[in-house]
Amino acid sequence: MNKTQTTTLANGCFWCTEAIFQQLKGVEKITPGYSGGNLPNPTSEQVYSGETNHAESIQITYNPEIISYEDLLDVFWHTHNPTTLNRQGADVGTMYRSVVFYHDEEQKRIANEVLRKVTDENIYDKPIVTKITKFTNFYPAANYHKNYYKNNPTAPYCTFVIEPKLKNFWGKYKHLAK
Repeated sequence: MNKTQTTTLANGCFWCTEAIFQQLKGVEKITPGYSGGNLPNPTSEQVYSGETNHAESIQITYNPEIISYEDLLDVFWHTHNPTTLNRQGADVGTMYRSVVFYHDEEQKRIANEVLRKVTDENIYDKPIVTKITKFTNFYPAANYHKNYYKNNPTAPYCTFVIEPKLKNFWGKYKHLAK
């Protein structure tokens, strides 16, 4: 019987993060959406106003017998810039902040452990600003956000923003890829 687990991560545009995490063995489902805010069932317009405090997030259902939570977090911290507050590239605002939303105390422990490991690697010239926060809510984004890269591979955002991130992913994480 397949035992899955869930994690929720925010590290910039969910189009980018979904495209990256879809490449991983053991990832069974990814839902782009909004987490950590104070308004139930927000629309994208409400989120992008900056007033709801939601972060663009992906909720990942994965098989821990195939990919570990540690590996998911390693990919998380190495495929975005965790040193920029409320920003990833040209995407600016609190909705683009870097957050690990832990679902239980074990995820919290592991997230802090992996963060210490990444910090000790000294690969960033600025301090990591990623928050590790208790999961409270997740609201799926509109359907056109799901599988955005797969459905729009020639769109300029996909070509100029997502593809370089995917190349970086393949260079470092080929051993975890499908």
